[in-house]
Amino acid sequence: MNHDRTNALIRAVSTWIDQSPENLDRDPEALLWGRVAKVAEEAGEAINALVGVTGQNPRKGRSATRQDVEYELLDVAMTALTALAHLHADDPEPADLLELLSEHVDVVARRAGLA
Repeated sequence: MNHDRTNALIRAVSTWIDQSPENLDRDPEALLWGRVAKVAEEAGEAINALVGVTGQNPRKGRSATRQDVEYELLDVAMTALTALAHLHADDPEPADLLELLSEHVDVVARRAGLA
């Protein structure tokens, strides 16, 4: 993985979302609310895929694969990272989003007694 390229692409996707015609005239606070709320919407899609894998909806049966769940979980992560990029969009220096994620993983692992 090219760390710098991935950071740049996450920021580019975030900017693309912010600069879409539908978002250009939105209030900055409304944009932030929308970006964070989108994380929850994507999580719902991951749950829906898991329901499909496990056949929990009798009407649909087993309608998804583990790869579908993986894709949706990655969409949750990507959506969260683009929201984080949006949050840091006005920083004087571009945020290292993957470093922020790495630091957070370390904090959580320490809390769990694993690091």
